[in-house]
Amino acid sequence: MPPPDDQRDLLRTSADLLVLSVLADGPRYGYAIIKQVAARSEGRIRLTAGVLYPLLHQLEKEKLLVSSWETIRDRTSAEPTRGRRRKWYRLTPKGRRRLDQRATAHRAYQAIIDAFLPAAGAEGAAP
Repeated sequence: MPPPDDQRDLLRTSADLLVLSVLADGPRYGYAIIKQVAARSEGRIRLTAGVLYPLLHQLEKEKLLVSSWETIRDRTSAEPTRGRRRKWYRLTPKGRRRLDQRATAHRAYQAIIDAFLPAAGAEGAAP
């Protein structure tokens, strides 16, 4: 089931922050990024390949990430070069700086929004 529109909008504006954050923990390949985002969000955020791979391409183009290929050896083959390929992504120093900037901006924005929200448990209370 696709996420509601409001969650889609949030994901669209914060997907780069999520991906950079996951890669700050170390290099990962695409599917591992998808799984880590789902795990860290307790299943509430599910990146799809259609969102992730164009984003990774864009982040790499901006030099926030670098990638390298690894060949996963086919266990049934005696040839070491035979198998499927996996692309690994790693944060660059520029990517680390962007993550820090985005995290700071996000926290500041969240604090502003929090100032407008009712206190937890006070939704039905009269002013």
